[in-house]
Amino acid sequence: MKKSIISVIICFLFLNQINAQDKQFLTLENVIEIASQQSLDAFLNENMYRANYWQFRYFKADRLPSLTLDATAFDYNRSMQKVYNYDENRDEYIEREDFNSNLSLQLNQNVGLTGGQIFARSELNISQKLGDDKVSSFSSTPFSIGYSQDINGYNRLKWLSKIEPLKFEKAKKQFIQAKENLAIKATRLFFDLVDAQIEVNITETNLANADTLFTIGKGRFQVGTVTQDELLNLELRFMNSTLALTRANLGLERAKARLNSFLSFEKETNVECIVPSYSPDLQINSSFALKQALINNPEILNQQQQLLEEEQKVNRAKSENGVNGTLFALYGLNQNSNEFNDVYQNPLGRQRLRAGVSVPILDWGRRKGQLAMAKSNQEVLRISINQEKIDFEQNIVMNVMEFNLQGNQVLNTSKADTIGQLQYDVTQQRFLIGKIDVTKLNLARNDREQARRAYIMSLRSYWNYYFTLRRLTLYDFENGVTLSEDFDRIINN
Repeated sequence: MKKSIISVIICFLFLNQINAQDKQFLTLENVIEIASQQSLDAFLNENMYRANYWQFRYFKADRLPSLTLDATAFDYNRSMQKVYNYDENRDEYIEREDFNSNLSLQLNQNVGLTGGQIFARSELNISQKLGDDKVSSFSSTPFSIGYSQDINGYNRLKWLSKIEPLKFEKAKKQFIQAKENLAIKATRLFFDLVDAQIEVNITETNLANADTLFTIGKGRFQVGTVTQDELLNLELRFMNSTLALTRANLGLERAKARLNSFLSFEKETNVECIVPSYSPDLQINSSFALKQALINNPEILNQQQQLLEEEQKVNRAKSENGVNGTLFALYGLNQNSNEFNDVYQNPLGRQRLRAGVSVPILDWGRRKGQLAMAKSNQEVLRISINQEKIDFEQNIVMNVMEFNLQGNQVLNTSKADTIGQLQYDVTQQRFLIGKIDVTKLNLARNDREQARRAYIMSLRSYWNYYFTLRRLTLYDFENGVTLSEDFDRIINN
């Protein structure tokens, strides 16, 4: 008999150990770290940054020399063509068959200072008539160099050099901010599971207590120390506790499924969240937080970008409102011949200089209206951004105040949770010895549950405010450092 009992105990302990091994005990820090590495949100954030990175690389490449090879290997054409017959003094159609081929190599360089372009080119063209009168012709441009320039006063390259680096810097900060958004989402799902776990623990305890009290109540009812309505109340409480546990378990499974999906875990993964602590001494200075936000928040860079883009539109509208023109200059060498060996011999000089202007005379105020509209939009944006800055600063200050108050709130609810549990234990003992009735016991139990839920809710709010401030300021207030990221790792992965 003793051996059987020992075997059962060993088996029970072994099964408990297996169940414990199947669970994954995760802290809030663990959940945020896993989410930042393998969640779908993290994948999307990294790919969005890569897109911005390659856009910036395209901008930088546009400022470097580009070499282009264009070639038409063969162009065969057989068709009826209209030609003029000088002997008969009339047009006539004859069949023509010819073959053409060309090869060109061009080097381009944008000039950021003026917005123009310098180019150098080398070309070779071959034209051959087929049929009875085969004739070959070769044309070459060994070297030519030129420059083209708009002279309307608008320099697209200059504006790009101001806007694109700002956009890329904003993209970096947006990526860091997206990680903090990820932390806020992870915190929400983490505490959803904590709430569900606490609810299951409460309902399990309530069910066990209700079962015990109902059993005791039935015994006391037999001896007349408990009335029938009190016994019915205990039985109802037992049944409601059973239903509450069923609902709590269902809520727990839903919370686990949402967290598993977010963390890209297998759906069978059994996650157990460890209730986090907090830093009661951590107080954030609103002026310091505001300073960090104005330095680090990508919204500030976005506002600067919007102002630059509107200024660019005004500048472009001004350039279109006046005299427009182009300048084109070219110098090179060329030669043609019926023999390929002679096409590069004794090349001839080639020059071209072209300047043109376009002066608006009558456009019914269209250009003037475009300029006025651009200036109006610029002023509207400036006023709007000023208001956004005021709202942004107020939001920072309010979030700091809420966070600093939340630390005391967590401390108070923690004490209330402890007091609620002690009060319930005392009340339950007094009920067991018949000193109080069921009503007072139920009130004590309700107080205990409310205190426990209030504590978890205050912890949730504490961490939500903390990560919200990190998202707004991109600053780690616990360690006293600005948030950063290894962007080379993202590009090289």
